Amino acid sequence: MKRVVMFGLCALCALNGVIAGAKKEAPASTGAPREAPADGSLQNILAKKKLILGLDDSFPPMGFRNEANEIVGYDVDLAREVASRMGIELVLQPIDWNAKEQELNTGEIDCIWNGFTITEERKAALTFTKPYLKNAQVIVVKADAAYTTLQDLAGKTAGLQAGSSSVDALEDAADLKASLKGVIEYKEYLTALMDLEVGGVDAIIMDLVVANDNINRSGKAFRILEETLAPEEFGIGFRKGDLALADKVWETLEAMAKDGTVSRLTTKWFGADISMIGK
Repeated sequence: MKRVVMFGLCALCALNGVIAGAKKEAPASTGAPREAPADGSLQNILAKKKLILGLDDSFPPMGFRNEANEIVGYDVDLAREVASRMGIELVLQPIDWNAKEQELNTGEIDCIWNGFTITEERKAALTFTKPYLKNAQVIVVKADAAYTTLQDLAGKTAGLQAGSSSVDALEDAADLKASLKGVIEYKEYLTALMDLEVGGVDAIIMDLVVANDNINRSGKAFRILEETLAPEEFGIGFRKGDLALADKVWETLEAMAKDGTVSRLTTKWFGADISMIGK
């Protein structure tokens, strides 16, 4: 199992280099402007003295419930520190991931911070910070499965989380999607992986960082196929036009990167500082 986890971490580090090189050629345009207009979003948060963070509470290591039923995770640790430095309370609000944009736009939450992949479609509907972590969509199978390539999945059934970027990745992988016998959508990945373990599906399409964490934490007989579907980046999503709030959160994260807090928290959860903040 250690070999599987090490492969995943190496793949993530290699992915960091590939994306970093691409960013040098074409600067990212996903971040909010450095000087946001006075749109009222930051003032509203400071006035109510709390930030309501929407998340899938079964998405380790980004946000999940521990044995004491407390919501913990990498994103949770980052958000708690940001809220503390802003002098406000952090409220963690579990949501249906398939309805996350609706929760945000109706004011039930103030941001989506939970391994939230930046896509062109989401950028058109929301305000994002700059990306803070690199990721990829990968295929997880049982360790003793005969599959080694994407082509080996022809005629098989794959699972993924409804409303996740895995759905987009599969849509973009037209040949793979056409070759599959079927696709099953799950509310969250823990259920999907349980179904994979008992043979309900043949493969799960999911985030590399989440797959690595599950294999490492559970010790179950899963492995990650070498071929990835798509590289991607995580960002923090806010209501469209909430630039002042997005900028303040990012400014605070950059300060945390400068004083070593981000590196400490990232190493705590991933074993290495793979954060993009301040780099």
